Amino acid sequence: MSLNNLPRIIERLQFKNMLRNLTIHNFKSWQNTGQMPLASLTGLFGNNSSGKTGIIQLLLMLKQTVESADCQRVLHTGDEQTYIDLGTIYDVIYQHQIPGELAFSLTWDLPEYLNIINPEGELDDIIFSIPSLSFNANIAVTAENLAVKSMTYSFDYENKNYLFGIEQQDNQNQSEYKLLSQGYTVKHIKGKAWPLPKPIKSYGFPNQINSYYQNTAFLADFVLAFEGLFQNIYYLGPLRDYPRRSYAWAGYQPQDVGKKGEQVIAALLASRTRDKEEKIEQCVAEWLRQLGLIYDFQLKPIAENRQEYELRVRRTPTSSEVLITDVGFGVFQILPVLVLCYYAPKGSTLIFEQPEIHLHPSVQVGLADVFIDIIKTRNMQIIIETHSEHLLRRLQRRMAEAELQEKDAALYFCQLNEQGNSQLIPLELDAYGNINNWPIGFFGDEMGELLAMTEAAIKRQKGSQSQ
Repeated sequence: MSLNNLPRIIERLQFKNMLRNLTIHNFKSWQNTGQMPLASLTGLFGNNSSGKTGIIQLLLMLKQTVESADCQRVLHTGDEQTYIDLGTIYDVIYQHQIPGELAFSLTWDLPEYLNIINPEGELDDIIFSIPSLSFNANIAVTAENLAVKSMTYSFDYENKNYLFGIEQQDNQNQSEYKLLSQGYTVKHIKGKAWPLPKPIKSYGFPNQINSYYQNTAFLADFVLAFEGLFQNIYYLGPLRDYPRRSYAWAGYQPQDVGKKGEQVIAALLASRTRDKEEKIEQCVAEWLRQLGLIYDFQLKPIAENRQEYELRVRRTPTSSEVLITDVGFGVFQILPVLVLCYYAPKGSTLIFEQPEIHLHPSVQVGLADVFIDIIKTRNMQIIIETHSEHLLRRLQRRMAEAELQEKDAALYFCQLNEQGNSQLIPLELDAYGNINNWPIGFFGDEMGELLAMTEAAIKRQKGSQSQ
């Protein structure tokens, strides 16, 4: 199932920015997700409006908060330029409860050890060497504003837990904060023992902290690690662009393929000079061939010295080239998925909403193999929200074949209870791909439909015989 004979680097990295755990309180339909372990491949299944998209939206809200230029914005719920637009905080808080409190926590592996230098020692005096971090935030929500009640970074080092953060001095004055420290003694600069101002966004220590304390300069490293995590997350939404007859490209390198796949052609063209070792076009073409969609494709300028390009495909080895607009819609729908898998830097986290949309079941099956190959050869983490039973069945089969390890997959079923509260059910997978707690109605009632069809056929046959 792997792509053989392709010129790519298969070296496995020891580290990557990878989410390990996530917990959400009072966000949209989630009163409390409970602790949610994530793996190299994490799948979210469930009925429509069951809450699975809300988990992805929390991550995207944090990503666009990190990327926002407004340091005073506690959370960026979005606009038409961002990955998602969640509306107002009233639309986001659980059951529209204002005043209320939104909270989230996450743990992630760092791409390399974060070595903390002793602020009062020599340059080679490392006091902490950290492979993973945890972050926790509690945000007060009122009709007027958002205010960070507390935010903390924590980690374990040499069998001891350390914590650094800030929290409000009291509920009366939301603009004054105090420093939190566990396992480490912070030292006030003489004469400056007054309250700290509010944090930057929802995760950053205020700039004044280094003016108040003489041994806390390393706190900025935690903030940079948090930002690095979300800058290394890439997203492709479920509603993707239609193919066009031509594409303009002026030589720029997009960050990704765009949330609707609108930058996919620009990414392919940019990859020709950026990623000569991996040859992204060749990898993508090989997958399209293996999935049975087309034989190959060519991306070339309409004319010499022009900035307009055409995407032409051959459906079989002997067929003529045709424009992408003249083949099945599914080819262009899966193209951004495949390109993002290779265009994003190694070690990234990719989030896909309904990657199987507009794809034939046989292609949905093959998409599971794409994801397995990517997490192995490019050291990626993939989070998918999907309705595809076919994709799930292939993941189960690959686990039975030992192509996908049990530890590398975390699958969840989301459902709403009678109170409208989302619930998260971890699917209990064994080493052979069996799901030991298959939820009722997971993918509808297949046996019930077959039984009803059989009963209807018998009834009709009896009716015709009596006439």
